[in-house]
Amino acid sequence: MQTFTYDPLYLFINGRWLEADNRDTVAVLNPANGQSLGRLPLATQTDLEHALDVAAKSFDIWRNTVPAQRSAILKKAAQLMNERAEHIATLMTLEEGKPLHESRDEVLRAAEYFEWFAEEARRIDGRVVPANRPGVLQLVKRQAIGPVAAFTPWNFPAITPARKLSAALAAGCSVILKPGEESPATALALARCLDDAGLPKGVLQIVFGIPDRVSKQLIASPIIRKVAFTGSIPVGRLLSERAAAGVKPITLELGGHGPVLVFNDADIDAAAIGGAANRFRGTGQVCISSTRFLIQRDAYQRFTEQFVAATKQLVIGDGLDAGTQVGPLANERQLDKMTALVEDALAQGASLLTGGHRIERPGYFFEPTVLADVPMSARIMHEEPFGPIAVLRSFNTLEDGLAEANRLPYALSAYAFTRDARTAQDLGDGLEAGMIGINQYRIIATELPFGGMKESGYGSEGGVEGIHHYLTNKFISQI
Repeated sequence: MQTFTYDPLYLFINGRWLEADNRDTVAVLNPANGQSLGRLPLATQTDLEHALDVAAKSFDIWRNTVPAQRSAILKKAAQLMNERAEHIATLMTLEEGKPLHESRDEVLRAAEYFEWFAEEARRIDGRVVPANRPGVLQLVKRQAIGPVAAFTPWNFPAITPARKLSAALAAGCSVILKPGEESPATALALARCLDDAGLPKGVLQIVFGIPDRVSKQLIASPIIRKVAFTGSIPVGRLLSERAAAGVKPITLELGGHGPVLVFNDADIDAAAIGGAANRFRGTGQVCISSTRFLIQRDAYQRFTEQFVAATKQLVIGDGLDAGTQVGPLANERQLDKMTALVEDALAQGASLLTGGHRIERPGYFFEPTVLADVPMSARIMHEEPFGPIAVLRSFNTLEDGLAEANRLPYALSAYAFTRDARTAQDLGDGLEAGMIGINQYRIIATELPFGGMKESGYGSEGGVEGIHHYLTNKFISQI
């Protein structure tokens, strides 16, 4: 039987890997079996003050480092991530639970973000604006905004930190990153790649701790000039309030409840089979996942049959086992939430087509679940499930489908399937979402903006837009 090793856990401050020593620690558990992988040190108030002081001092060094040198370091870090992809992916599967092939893909895509923003670092420019009077030189410069406090969740422990770190570092900002405490080793492995690539000591700090305490101390500090957060809507609101108190810009990538509109003329089988794969990828713990499948009435039966059949064929197991397609949920809380959502939907009159129960084995496993004809009174029609539950409902007209798709305050991602060009154009214009896939579920690419609308957040990561939030404009008028 193959054995897998888990890296020691540290804080990373001022280029030093800090062990637990006298700090409090928490256990990091393998969600596939509930066993402890290691103890994670939590930053003290003194640690955070040290991280802030270092971030302030290193910012002056890093922002004055020429773009070509910043670019070279980020490219080297990307190279190291690619070389270490198998090890980092194994860490991710051990601590987060997703199948190993998904972890590998995530690490490689994280490296792509560093490669992309390494090039963007060389393209930060400004402009000369003609003056309305003689002898005046008018310049607009774009410069690094300042030290950044970044907060990322546990579900994508490589790509979510990568989006923030790559853009902020390319812009010339120093960063204090607090990843999710349930999957810390992946982010630490990325930090080691950056450290080994020659990132100056102190430009990046990695801290862990009680989220409310860490965010409160970091955001309140006058040293922090920019905040970036990926996570839940309630926490996003709280961090927005804290950032607003210091008039600090914040980028928010929050939750979703992705609608999928399937029209009668669509390739029904492709929409259904691909939809099941998309819905249960990452055990449904994916913010841009398709969750509410809205099928035009004449296609409803065919779609339902194919979707349920594809769901039943999914292989559930430890992410380290070859062939696993659906791994465990992240923790016991997620299990309890899935059970409660299913029980509520059934009590309201929904039909259970497959799944619906916890799997009796070690770890946090829940059956991929399909609910049909779910009434609007059910909680799951209003709350993001963030787990392996799919909801199926029918609709009649384009207007009906758009009304339901846009009903919620969430507007992160949306999907639609149709062969009609006019319908596709109307959907692209009419769907309220920051990211839309027409006749496909794979919509994310390094060169494209990633972000939502309405209560799913504001600001974008990735693409040429991703670096803008870490820059500030400075106007200089000179005679």
